[in-house]
Amino acid sequence: MVALCAREEVAVVAQGGNTGLVGGAVPTGTRREIVLSLTRMNRIRSLDPLNDTITVEAGCVLAAVQKAAEDAGRLFPLSLAAEGSCQIGGNLSTNAGGVNVLRYGTAREQVLGLEVVLADGRVWDGLRALRKDNTGYDLKQLFLGAEGTLGIITAAVLRLFPRPSATATVWIALDNPRAAVELLGGLRERLGERLSAFELVSRACVEAVLTHSPGLQDPLAATHPWYVLAELGDNGDPAALRERVESALADCAEQGVLRDAALAQSGEQSRELWRIRETIPEAQFTNVKHDISVPVSRIAEFIDQAGRSLRERFGEIAIYCFGHVGDGNLHYNVGSEALMERREEVSRVVYDALGPFAGSISAEHGLGQLKRDEIRRHKHPLELELMHSLKRTLDPRGLMNPGKML
Repeated sequence: MVALCAREEVAVVAQGGNTGLVGGAVPTGTRREIVLSLTRMNRIRSLDPLNDTITVEAGCVLAAVQKAAEDAGRLFPLSLAAEGSCQIGGNLSTNAGGVNVLRYGTAREQVLGLEVVLADGRVWDGLRALRKDNTGYDLKQLFLGAEGTLGIITAAVLRLFPRPSATATVWIALDNPRAAVELLGGLRERLGERLSAFELVSRACVEAVLTHSPGLQDPLAATHPWYVLAELGDNGDPAALRERVESALADCAEQGVLRDAALAQSGEQSRELWRIRETIPEAQFTNVKHDISVPVSRIAEFIDQAGRSLRERFGEIAIYCFGHVGDGNLHYNVGSEALMERREEVSRVVYDALGPFAGSISAEHGLGQLKRDEIRRHKHPLELELMHSLKRTLDPRGLMNPGKML
């Protein structure tokens, strides 16, 4: 298909599960384009438990890859709210993050090899299941996070991990985001790499969820301004993990870092806590959304500064802040439907607030069409020049997902 489109000068927009939020898989309509769905390229080609790898095609739904790994007694750690419909090709093309980045890294770090169709239709077979290969440029990194603008990922060799035999989920009440960062450091000192997810949730988000989904319950009797949802995993006795977690929480409580905590007593309670976190996006759907990142140590400072700047400009407005505090990624959503008409103004205030923190205007969703022009205000001209050079080299006629990212 790509070779035929190259011959006829037709642009190609690769599309996976179409769950992206920045218009990266949507045609621009400015030229002749086709949408090329990867949905039927959904085979799991091989699974090697001794090498801890799985080779899958781009159309595999993320949940199906997780299930295949689970059936083999392994873990594929990439996990996000859209995992029941998003596809691996899109996950890799946008370098998806999700809730387990703290322990396992982003999608980019789960990849050992790729198969890619280039802009002229030739196929690069880089499906090598090697952890060490020091024979030149790491070409796969060019296509990871490139949003289909340099070529189309059709298959990947992914890393697998030992599946934890014990897990613990805990909902923790805090006074402020600074306490969340301090708690993260305290728990990592005491529990090490057992900590896999550490999600910050504001009270405003919890209120929105409880209004949107009456079946969900507030995990704690008293209300608090901020919360953290933490997930831990280990191999061995589940009771031993719970004991370690309880001891670590007690230490942090004695130091005044946390105010209260609820440790899930069953798998069902754990799922209920995660349902609160996963329902946040739909519970406050109509507002101005931002997917930003700052250094973990400066999360609290950014939240304070951005809030002040927004209120100086727009008065008292609702701010729904939640996200992956363990890796500095916040979903910082502002206002209500009334502010949607002033989206560009709102976003300009938030993005300008990132400047002193050397932050990013897109932590995990990519640029697509939504942030394609805004990025020019934030990236150094030399970075953009290098990106354009790569684009011209790999796609000289601009046929791969035109109008996105650049």
